Amino acid sequence: MRLTLLLLFSIHGIASLAQFSRADSLRGSETPERTWWNLTHYDLFVKVFPSEQKISGKNTIRFDVLKPQKSMQIDLQMPLVMDSVVFQNKKLVVRKDGPNVHLFDFPEELNRGQSYVVTCYYSGVPRRAINAPWDGGIVWSQDTKGKPIVATACQGIGASIWWPCKDHMYDEPEQGMLISVNTPKEVMNVSNGRLKENRIEADDTRTTVWEVVNPINNYGVNMNIGDYAHWSDVYPGEKGPLNVDFYVYAENLEKAKVHFVDAQRTLQAFEHWFGAYPFYEDGYKLVEVPYLGMEHQSSVTYGNMYNKGYLGRDLSGTGWGLKWDYIIIHESGHEWFANNITYRDAADMWIHEGFTTYSEGLFTEFHYGKDAGFEYLRGLRKGISNKTPIIGTYNVNQEGSADMYPKGANLLHTIRQVVNNDSLWRKVLRDLNKDFYHQVVTTQRIESYMSNKLQMDLSTIFNQYLRTTNIPTLEIKKKRKKLSYRWINVVKDFTMPIEVEIDGKKTRIIPTEVFQEVKCKKFEVNPNYYIRTKKM
Repeated sequence: MRLTLLLLFSIHGIASLAQFSRADSLRGSETPERTWWNLTHYDLFVKVFPSEQKISGKNTIRFDVLKPQKSMQIDLQMPLVMDSVVFQNKKLVVRKDGPNVHLFDFPEELNRGQSYVVTCYYSGVPRRAINAPWDGGIVWSQDTKGKPIVATACQGIGASIWWPCKDHMYDEPEQGMLISVNTPKEVMNVSNGRLKENRIEADDTRTTVWEVVNPINNYGVNMNIGDYAHWSDVYPGEKGPLNVDFYVYAENLEKAKVHFVDAQRTLQAFEHWFGAYPFYEDGYKLVEVPYLGMEHQSSVTYGNMYNKGYLGRDLSGTGWGLKWDYIIIHESGHEWFANNITYRDAADMWIHEGFTTYSEGLFTEFHYGKDAGFEYLRGLRKGISNKTPIIGTYNVNQEGSADMYPKGANLLHTIRQVVNNDSLWRKVLRDLNKDFYHQVVTTQRIESYMSNKLQMDLSTIFNQYLRTTNIPTLEIKKKRKKLSYRWINVVKDFTMPIEVEIDGKKTRIIPTEVFQEVKCKKFEVNPNYYIRTKKM
């Protein structure tokens, strides 16, 4: 079990001691060459050559000018090559700043408030993902009949590993994008949004065109190529009928039809907790891939080998995690937290992973009861290391600790206990997805929003769990019929009421860093708070 947790969470914890370079800053910050223009639409075309493991294509970028400027930054990672950049039928001179940043100047400063289009042509052998999804890039494989399988997974490393774009999370194309992929005729590509065309070309290849009408984050864009079988369903959701589509390798069709019932159960649970599915216009689909899976928007990828749990294991150790398919539930939960509500900087990735890991407990609670959901979340604590903080380093594309998964979930579970009002708690989760609908946010905005909605100051609680590695500890000193308690190992002015049982009676106390005294024989703390107790 410990090995499984380390494998699952390793992608986010290994860079904390790294020395950051100029390339890290160019990738992770809102540079002057990015901030003067607002991205409105992508029109991406990719031609895939599976036998050579090569690609070529172009991305037409539509943007609005926010302030006069002429120098633009577009990211495309080596070993791919930017062949040319065309603006108003003229090639621009492209210069590189480091290995992955491409800069070019327009003939003159562009007019504020105007819309323009620029097209980037590129080609080459993209980085191969050896161990996707942790090792980003493209996966090249074959099915049992020798037909090609190709899939992308680029969280963390960035979408520019396989297509040229503004590779920063702060700016999404608010008018969506077109994704056109040309493949050998015997297979097809499945991407985000809805299928608009599936045509056979004169050269006996196939081109599929997918349209996304909602904003989409870069790493949420995906390409999945294979010999797919397809079936569809309709989910009666909060906003009406939702198209649900499934694309699986043809050889797995029959078992997939049985196993994928968890998709409907997931939508049911998460619409209850978080509100309407955020991308009705683009539909929801599960797509089989040759790696574990990823939260690609409206195109959730699946590779859990038709197991319950995480590859057949329960990450909580409670048994509840074997009642459902981890990848279907977790990656679908990201439609609300990652794709609907998106972090602005990678340092705040806990917004994606903490809330989504917490959603696993809410799914369990919805289908199996409150005690089951609570037990599941407590069980995840065995995966918390508390070696480095959950919040990462800003402006260098660096995530925080892997604890963002289980500790982030237990932070939220603890706040729920503090709130002590399940109806209000559910309302806040739903309001988050309504008020931050299709928005990019910071941790500070989430903290302030929740404090205001709940009408309680949560700042020291967030600081404690997100920005330190210390677990709040309730120090207890007992003498005869009296018991004294206080907080230790906490941030300054730490304020968190907790529920305890004193001589069989439940009550709430507000510890401070100064001993408080109570008369009692038996004293127990509600285990759903992620704290420690230390008896003197």
